[in-house]
Amino acid sequence: MGYVGGAGVGCGVGGVGGVGTTTGVILVLFILLVIILRTFV
Repeated sequence: MGYVGGAGVGCGVGGVGGVGTTTGVILVLFILLVIILRTFV
């Protein structure tokens, strides 16, 4: 569920900002990293 939320946020920011897919992908990866770190820590 966290992955879907991160992907949605990434697509939303990328679409609204008009920056492109790269920003969305980076944001999704960052969110996933935070979720993983919080899960293990």
